Amino acid sequence: METLRIDKWLWAARFYKTRSLAVEEIGKGRVLVNEHTVKPAREVRPGDLVSVRQGAVVRVVMVKGLSGQRGPAPVAQQLYEETEASRLAREAAAEQRRLAAEPALSIEQGRPTKRERRQLDKAGWNDRWSASAD
Repeated sequence: METLRIDKWLWAARFYKTRSLAVEEIGKGRVLVNEHTVKPAREVRPGDLVSVRQGAVVRVVMVKGLSGQRGPAPVAQQLYEETEASRLAREAAAEQRRLAAEPALSIEQGRPTKRERRQLDKAGWNDRWSASAD
């Protein structure tokens, strides 16, 4: 086997759970082969560079092997090798997400939390029939 469809390879290498998901992501332009947008029937060969965007993470991998069937994860990881620049960028993005502030802390208005609700009830908010000032 010298070549294999990109959608089948992405599925076998466990980048996507199903081939239809792989086809959908390829159609959205989130998969590049040798820095070119591709169609699902594009053939890949060992040595090709495949760029896969999954959420905010972009992984650039070199195709090392081809497999037409999906196997266990250790076998699937032997089908590709992630480039050093891609690995460093992915780790830096993970570290940045880990150090980022909790998004919920930036919300100043909205529904009260359970703790805030209890504080409102304790303050006697339920004794008033209207929210207007007396």
